[in-house]
Amino acid sequence: MNTSDYQQEFDKIIARKYFDKTLEKTRKEAFSKFLNLGIPTKKWENWRHTDLSLINKQNFRISEKHDAPNRELNISDYDIKNCYTVVIKNGHYIKNDSSIPKGVKILTNLEYLKQNNWKQKSKKETPFDLLNTSFCDSGLSFIIEPNVKINNPIHILFIYSGNDNLFVNPQINIDISHSSSATFIEQYTAGQTSSFQNTSVFCCVKENATLNHIRIFSSADEAINISSLYTEQAEGSNYEYFQFVNSCVLHRSDIYGKLNGVNSSCSLSGLTLSKDKQHSATYINTDHAKPHCKSSQNFKSILNDMSSGVFNGRTVVQEDSQKTNSRQSNKNLLLSDKALMNSNPQLEIYADDVKCAHGSTTGALDKEALFYMQSRGINKEEASSLLIRGFASELINEVQHEETKKYLLNKFDHWLRYYN
Repeated sequence: MNTSDYQQEFDKIIARKYFDKTLEKTRKEAFSKFLNLGIPTKKWENWRHTDLSLINKQNFRISEKHDAPNRELNISDYDIKNCYTVVIKNGHYIKNDSSIPKGVKILTNLEYLKQNNWKQKSKKETPFDLLNTSFCDSGLSFIIEPNVKINNPIHILFIYSGNDNLFVNPQINIDISHSSSATFIEQYTAGQTSSFQNTSVFCCVKENATLNHIRIFSSADEAINISSLYTEQAEGSNYEYFQFVNSCVLHRSDIYGKLNGVNSSCSLSGLTLSKDKQHSATYINTDHAKPHCKSSQNFKSILNDMSSGVFNGRTVVQEDSQKTNSRQSNKNLLLSDKALMNSNPQLEIYADDVKCAHGSTTGALDKEALFYMQSRGINKEEASSLLIRGFASELINEVQHEETKKYLLNKFDHWLRYYN
């Protein structure tokens, strides 16, 4: 897409009569800033390991009314048992195929903005955040009421299909009120056609609340998925995050977490599986703004063929954030001599009384372990699979919801069969 392509699609958004005119000024300002910045190149420090030329080489269009399904959807291929499911097809919320539990309010983003006096959530002014503000045409807001425990996960399923390459910019708001708890699963999936999804997600976890957040990026191999995730935590809150990436020609997650309450904790982890020429990047910024808080980052990647990846984890401990406990770990397994991983864990500490650590390792399968297993009668393929599974299973086994864990293990096994 070039500038004129973005302008053409933006004009379509502005022309839509069902969008509130209150947002038009904000959209236009954001789009003007995007045009000034443009799509990042490798000359940009935060993008120097990621080639975005694929976006410029393809044409995408925004989703229209006719892209919504005209019949009941079959979601059996993406079904996770014992979940409430919310279906969004080609950017359209499919209410008839969705279910939500008691204690949860689900609003359109316009209803959510009206409820909050049209106050927009604060984003970074990156090109993709500006694009999301400009083109935001879908998404939902979930509000968990106070003192409510939702036992089964809420599964937000994004499905893309059709003959055209769609450009969709959803925004998801998840507000967990005080003393409540819930599990949310976001899953992004698509058919064989290419799609460009540019998502903004905002999680607000109030006092003594808990949010377990799982994201599954499992779109078509030609799909492009860019996302920004913003979390803000109040006193005594707990946020647990896990992402699973096993497809997309281009994937990037930007995660901005702020521990803004005493005794809050934040645990971030993820597993990436890549092959062919796929590229996956995860950039994290965890901000310890209050004392007595804990955070962790534990990410692993398994790369095959000519695939590549980036892990850039940053933890900032502010001056008054004493008694901070933080750790980072990034481990990467290269299954091919042509695979490439860039790892950069960082600590930025301005307080004295803290406990912080970080580390990163990248390497191939242990040849001695392979030899030992083969000497015990296990063939090379089975030995390799056992070692790879052992490397990945630590993270998948931490998923608390059993049905989700089974679903992810099945996806992992399917990917592993490709390797062998």
